[in-house]
Amino acid sequence: MGRAFEFRKSRKIKRWSSMAKIFTKIVKEITICAKEGGTDPKTNSKLRALIQNAKNANMPKENIQRALQKANESNTIGYRKILFEGYAPHGIAILIETATDNNNRTVANIRSYFNKFGVSLGISGSVEYMFEHKCNFKFDPKGLDLEELELELIDCGIDELFSVDGEAYIYAPFDNFGSIQEKLENKSIKILSSEFERIPLNTLELDQLKKEEVNKLINLIEEDSDVLSVFSNLK
Repeated sequence: MGRAFEFRKSRKIKRWSSMAKIFTKIVKEITICAKEGGTDPKTNSKLRALIQNAKNANMPKENIQRALQKANESNTIGYRKILFEGYAPHGIAILIETATDNNNRTVANIRSYFNKFGVSLGISGSVEYMFEHKCNFKFDPKGLDLEELELELIDCGIDELFSVDGEAYIYAPFDNFGSIQEKLENKSIKILSSEFERIPLNTLELDQLKKEEVNKLINLIEEDSDVLSVFSNLK
């Protein structure tokens, strides 16, 4: 188990507090993905994965269909993904992934959260280089030889494969998502979920009071309906 697993295990990012917010996030991602790569899951591997994630989150089928239909409507204002970079108090780097249909609103909101804590947004590239962009898959390892599977997936560029509490995980570079997904599907391996993460190259440790201050900012940002994910290098 490498650095990616340790980061995943220790990262304290507040999860969405209601199913409504989870569904809103997934719908936005499905709409964006379908607009970019088409609405047919058979030919759009990322869309296929998002639909599987939606099903695992118990999203009603009609919500999924509504998102796909929205992507097909040319008169509908589409969502746009924007990555924000900045520093939280005490030098903690933060990356914020958003999906918005109103750029001015989102920029103003994110800036106001930073201002509230006496810090400011950074320019493009000021923080992103401190993180690795990774994809990961969670799947059911029952009946599988994980060592043999890991050898088969080396050509797909995986970083690591491990199991925890009866579930198996694969981490790999962001760009290798499609080839790994195809390999798992061809082997009829049930993918429980998949996602993209920003994993810090190095983490910073703070005392409890300073950590709480940083987490207050992160929690505030995550409450914004335009925010998809927040990543930091806080240990």
